[in-house]
Amino acid sequence: MTKYHLKTIATGREFDDTGWVLDDPQYEGHSLVRAIYDKKQLTLGDPTEGIYKFADWMPISRTLKGSAAPVTYKSKGLAEKLGLTNLWITFNGYYPEIGANMSTCSFKETESYTVGGRISANEDRVLVVASAGNTARAFAKVCSENNIKLLLSVPEDNLDALWFEKELNPCVKLIASRTGSDYFDAIHLGNIAVKSPKFYAEGGAKNVARRDGMATTTLSAVTTIGQIPDYYFQAVGSGTGAIAAWEANLRFIEDGRFGDNKMKLIVSQNHPFVPMYDAWKANSREMLPYEDNEARRHVEIIDAKVLSNRKPPYAIIGGLYDALVDCDGDVVIVDNEKAREAAAIYQKLEGIDIHPAAAVAVASLIDAVNAGRVNSDDCIMLNITGGGEGRLRKELGDKIFYLKPTVVFDVDPCEDSVLKAVEQLF
Repeated sequence: MTKYHLKTIATGREFDDTGWVLDDPQYEGHSLVRAIYDKKQLTLGDPTEGIYKFADWMPISRTLKGSAAPVTYKSKGLAEKLGLTNLWITFNGYYPEIGANMSTCSFKETESYTVGGRISANEDRVLVVASAGNTARAFAKVCSENNIKLLLSVPEDNLDALWFEKELNPCVKLIASRTGSDYFDAIHLGNIAVKSPKFYAEGGAKNVARRDGMATTTLSAVTTIGQIPDYYFQAVGSGTGAIAAWEANLRFIEDGRFGDNKMKLIVSQNHPFVPMYDAWKANSREMLPYEDNEARRHVEIIDAKVLSNRKPPYAIIGGLYDALVDCDGDVVIVDNEKAREAAAIYQKLEGIDIHPAAAVAVASLIDAVNAGRVNSDDCIMLNITGGGEGRLRKELGDKIFYLKPTVVFDVDPCEDSVLKAVEQLF
């Protein structure tokens, strides 16, 4: 549907997107590939198309039903409190008064509708997605409503995130890693499953559809504001959303109508789970050693569980490290107390509840203002990656449906038993 090809960032090698391409096989997965679109200037579609109004810059072969787009608006309440004259909020979630209608209440919907739109309607294998919670809920909704076979892998401690407005299509199945595990353990389960030819990996940050789906937050912001912002604030677990924002920025520079500046990415992690912060402050391209049990203990402490990726696309060529260097960005940290305070401030001033990860981003903006890192008239994009869940759950009352795992595996499971179990699910 959209005309594009792929380009390896490390070498500049270009090739067609034939099949389910995640890596350039000539570069052994050490570099991201990027979608290069035939249309260099973005033309917005009709708002009724949902997220697909950005289809010019989405690597899709079809559109799916039920999508909603991010909504960008100029802040009044929070901006006034912080003394900012040009603060723009890109809201991903449920907030009908501003036209935000993501029923999973998370910007993970942006990637799931784009990844789903890249999948051929004739694909018979099962898509595998590992998640700490929000991504699983988004993919489950999209795949259920569009009859795409899906295997989810989620830590058992995060299953409360898998709530829905109605029972799901049986094409969606769930497995879990036992209590005490984390996102990395769920990824390990998913990696075992894709060793079977019946399954294929969604691909995470290596999937151009995931990144360019997330990039619609920046497409929303720039086309609404009319310029590329000076700063971009977001909390990160993998950093994929920030990489996507950087890539969208580069496309807008090539577009030529919105300025030629590179917005500074200010990405935040929830202390004490801060592996990317530690690497960045050590001026290290490579992630520093992070002992498994210590990482799991830190995950238990943080409020924003979705920010707990131990193997993020930080060091890979074209990944977060390169993005931060290119835009003179930074990684900062926020503890639970500051994030909770920021969530309360945001709800009071902007009128809607937000997810803990989004609260980390708001707290990082407050810290930046207090430290004088941003000027009062800077054009700032604040990416609220999830919100409105409290409101929607209250509206739904006892009508909420929870997806339960068919199998719960130990932290270090036998591969053969995992493969046998997941193949029997479909």
